[in-house]
Amino acid sequence: MLNVLVVGSGGRESALVWKIGQSDMVGELYCAPGNAGTNNNVAIAAEDIDGLVAFAKDKKIGLTVVGPEAPLAAGIVDRFEAEGLVAFGPSMKSARLEASKAFMKDILVKAGVPTARYEVHDDRDKAVLALEKFGERVVVKADGLAAGKGVVVATSRAEAVEAIDSMLVQNTFGAAGSNIILEETLDGEEASILAFCDGNDVMMMPSSQDHKRIGENDTGPNTGGMGAYSPAPVVTEEMSAWIFDNVMRKTLETMRAEGAPYRGILYAGLMITEDGPKVLEFNCRFGDPECQPILMRLESDIVPILLACAKGELKGVASEWREEAAVCVVMASEGYPGSYEKGKVITGIESAEELASVKVFHAGTALGDNGVVTTGGRVLGVTATGATVADAIEKAYSGVAKIEWDGAYYRKDIGRKAIDR
Repeated sequence: MLNVLVVGSGGRESALVWKIGQSDMVGELYCAPGNAGTNNNVAIAAEDIDGLVAFAKDKKIGLTVVGPEAPLAAGIVDRFEAEGLVAFGPSMKSARLEASKAFMKDILVKAGVPTARYEVHDDRDKAVLALEKFGERVVVKADGLAAGKGVVVATSRAEAVEAIDSMLVQNTFGAAGSNIILEETLDGEEASILAFCDGNDVMMMPSSQDHKRIGENDTGPNTGGMGAYSPAPVVTEEMSAWIFDNVMRKTLETMRAEGAPYRGILYAGLMITEDGPKVLEFNCRFGDPECQPILMRLESDIVPILLACAKGELKGVASEWREEAAVCVVMASEGYPGSYEKGKVITGIESAEELASVKVFHAGTALGDNGVVTTGGRVLGVTATGATVADAIEKAYSGVAKIEWDGAYYRKDIGRKAIDR
């Protein structure tokens, strides 16, 4: 039996613990630091690499699965491997695909993967001057990790200048915003493609679509994600095959040539334009909330796949996926992505999970004196499967209707784009 450690505390980690826990291969399963929805929680922070290495050695952990991007960017996988431990995720060098948008863009250009026209700047005045090359609409991005919030889709020059000043002058994102990317605004519909990678081979997962903005009809500021569904009808079978060859494979080949063979999850955020798919971003881990509906659709045992990726042995490994669609609706704290209150008592989770095909994944939760309480901006991911996306949407919102706390907020239009198609 294999002892497994999942690192992280969000909805993604809640889903990973749920899926890994179904494996016959697993003995003890731990989560560090975890939340109210995960078992065997260990009070070690996801960024405490020394503490996690010591724990993994003590508990004879045979596989560590790293959820969030910060420890990956800090080199947790390199440290584990140096200690003779098996860890799932990219090396520090490979994780730069997410940790530096400038590095990611450079790789895309070298690989010949379609992406938006861009410039990199670290000087405020030069960046403002460069806006003339992009017209009224321009995307301003912090180069480094900013918890999904370092992107401003500006619709006017004034808004773009404000974003530049925020990052380069006011240091809103600290070192992460010391370099910025100016990028042309692409029109189309977004989709996410995630893949298991072992450095050489790629196993693509079904398509999904995230909902980044806080408000309905994609209005308001960006968040870490307010909901997701899978599959995304905008990604056809033909397009999926094209993405496999022209995005995933080319990126892996280029990373190998750069001396950074890519293992773990490669997440391509795509804009499906009139000219075809173009890469907006890469993430080096499961998306949150895309992870939740995708894992609800995975029929196969996930543990052999994770091990094969970590050991460079993915070739020949198969995966089976349910035909059913899946939808995740994120329930958040009032005020998110700005400031919000914590410690609100949540009721109705058990009632929601009594509904057929509904699973509630925890994100910003903890166990308090009076039961489960809120601790984060994104609190729960109510996820359901159904024969169609419309069916899964109905089931997910039936689950949402059972859950309450003071100040609970959620979007009411998750999955609507799939219905409109």
